[in-house]
Amino acid sequence: MTGEANSSTHPPLPPTTEDQRYSWLRLLRSRGIGVVTFHRLIAEYGTAQNVLEMLPKLAATAGAHGYETYSEDALDAEFTKAKAANARLLCFGDPDYPALLASVPNPPPALWAIGDLSLLNRPAVAIVGARNASSLGRRMAYALARDLGEAGYVVVSGLARGIDASAHEGALASGTIAVQGGGVDIIYPTENTRLAHAIADQGLRLSEQPMGLQPQARHFPPRNRIIAGSSLVTIVVEAAVKSGSLITARDALDLGREVMAVPGHPFDARASGGNLLIRDGAMLVRNARDVIDALPPVEAPRPRRPRIGDLPPPPPEKRSLRQTAALHQRILDRLAAAPTPEGQLIEDLQSPARKVRSVLTDLELSGQIDRGPGGVIVKKQQ
Repeated sequence: MTGEANSSTHPPLPPTTEDQRYSWLRLLRSRGIGVVTFHRLIAEYGTAQNVLEMLPKLAATAGAHGYETYSEDALDAEFTKAKAANARLLCFGDPDYPALLASVPNPPPALWAIGDLSLLNRPAVAIVGARNASSLGRRMAYALARDLGEAGYVVVSGLARGIDASAHEGALASGTIAVQGGGVDIIYPTENTRLAHAIADQGLRLSEQPMGLQPQARHFPPRNRIIAGSSLVTIVVEAAVKSGSLITARDALDLGREVMAVPGHPFDARASGGNLLIRDGAMLVRNARDVIDALPPVEAPRPRRPRIGDLPPPPPEKRSLRQTAALHQRILDRLAAAPTPEGQLIEDLQSPARKVRSVLTDLELSGQIDRGPGGVIVKKQQ
């Protein structure tokens, strides 16, 4: 692979050549490289190729000797699957990358897309809800999606059974985006196969997961964050208190986005989550007009993307092995199996944020910690 031009920080210079895009995805697929770590390393070393060359040394410094980056054979296989599925790679910083999603903290570095990329240039609303939805709930989701689509909004959902499927169906004619938990070429659940093919033909399917990956439970929280991050507002139609739809709503609130909910009967557990959101301040939705009146006009300008050069790239930090080892241990002593927010950890340690984040990268590469949605850190049990 050829080298890449140096870039400034956040967002990084998007890869433009095939070699650059290959290196970008290879870095993202390498062991221990989560989304947060990806962005930090690109900001520190400038390009994916630079990071790939440094990774074995960085991992050895962190105590993970014999580290190997993601294999070229495995990545070649992923690109072959993408070509067969007619999927395109969207990298953070690309012109077609969703503008709203680009504005969230630590956005997905890469997305695979099948379908109409022009939908990413239109204002979007998310409609999510129960898989075991009632007939009334499905009808409501369908009507909301249809009417919002006719008003010019793109409807985003998760291609699940129930409310998600009804929302996609309602907006199919006007434009809908399905964010998938597994690979963009893997249709789950299989009962939505016909719908998924229709969305590929008339709408857009997105996923940050590798091509060919079967979805697992841990893939759905990041999927939910993409749904919330891509949308001006998240509308909940039937959801239990402990459900993925409520996770999506919390993601939207954390990102500073509007959350709305359709009320339901107090005796119906499927309505408990939506009713709780309304009690806590979410706007009550009776029909699409309630949503439209609360949103900016469709012709409102898109949010400005961060521009290359907004911030200068910091030089790589020099740390002695003794300092590094000491900070490693201090961090591990403060972490537990329960998630700890990164900001809280930095505050507790009373160390420079940049130094702590650099050591967190070491610990992630060595497999001693995991990062969860929202920037939380979990200590792996040995």
